[in-house]
Amino acid sequence: MASDFYALATPGIQGLHPYQPGKPVEEVERELGISNSIKLASNENPLGPSQLAMEAAAASLKDACRYPDASGFRLKQALSDQYGISPETITLGNGSNDVLDLIGRTFALPDDEIIYSEYSFVVYMLVTQSIGAKAVVVPAVSWGHDLEAMAAAVTDKTRVIYLANPNNPTGTYFTQEALHSFMKKVPEAVIVVLDEAYAEYVSETDYAKGFSLLADFPNLIVTRTFSKAYGLAALRVGYAVANPQITDLLNRVRQPFNVNIPALDAAAAVLTDDDFLQRSVSNNSAGMSQLEQGFIELGLSWIPSVGNFITVDCGEDAASLFEALLLEGVIVRPVANYKMPNHLRVTIGLPEENRRCLEAFAKVLKK
Repeated sequence: MASDFYALATPGIQGLHPYQPGKPVEEVERELGISNSIKLASNENPLGPSQLAMEAAAASLKDACRYPDASGFRLKQALSDQYGISPETITLGNGSNDVLDLIGRTFALPDDEIIYSEYSFVVYMLVTQSIGAKAVVVPAVSWGHDLEAMAAAVTDKTRVIYLANPNNPTGTYFTQEALHSFMKKVPEAVIVVLDEAYAEYVSETDYAKGFSLLADFPNLIVTRTFSKAYGLAALRVGYAVANPQITDLLNRVRQPFNVNIPALDAAAAVLTDDDFLQRSVSNNSAGMSQLEQGFIELGLSWIPSVGNFITVDCGEDAASLFEALLLEGVIVRPVANYKMPNHLRVTIGLPEENRRCLEAFAKVLKK
């Protein structure tokens, strides 16, 4: 009789449901027998990668037979030059998901508590459950973080708090004043993780800037990614910035060579491509206005967003609308797994992609 290998797994893994990514174009077209689809499901940069990044990645392939620089010296130096942060405070990851997981595994044990907000990035839940820690999910306010309630939820068992700013999938944000007040209330023995995956898109002047608080709060970790505004989602490179002791601990857990050579070189190059970043932000701002105006005309409401996506209230269970949009060749993201069954998250695309998306919404809503 075959062994029950599920029973051999740790309790946290037994009950874990894997992360569900946005549907790839190739999969949708193969399953539905359609073509010319557009993907507005995974908050990717619609401009594609930077030319400088592509050239750097291509040039790096001559060393494909070599292991990467495990320390990521050149990329860390580039980040230091860009943001005025010390290389010894940086931990590189295979995307920011990697460092989010590293942090949980470094600081939390089974039965410890990890706090995160309702409607926040699903990876926080996955990390918590895989460790076997207790999830403390604080109810959201206006689809965003209730920082006062999250601070009040801290107990002597709390080890990690995950914050997303801007938040995914809702696009909400909190201010510098609110974050500073929150950090003053959290004991220094509790690690606070500030996930800034979409920070480059934010133009609001009161937006919280995590890097500026690192010197005052040694328990703060800021994570960022090159997958969004910098257009390198396929290469999987992100990073955390924290005080050197925390960084040393994370690097003890981090897998060797977790970021490949093309990713390291492309990320270092794109940091110098100010024109690409500006075009990405400008396209996003214009596209957000285009979709908002279109949704007004369709009579739909949405959650105000400062990210590169907009989460729309369809006024009914959105599952059937999602499937109907797929048949129109428009791939968006259902968020029922966030307990938001009436919403669909739409990534800001190119102007033509946004137009097609709005036309598809208008068509399926009439059925």
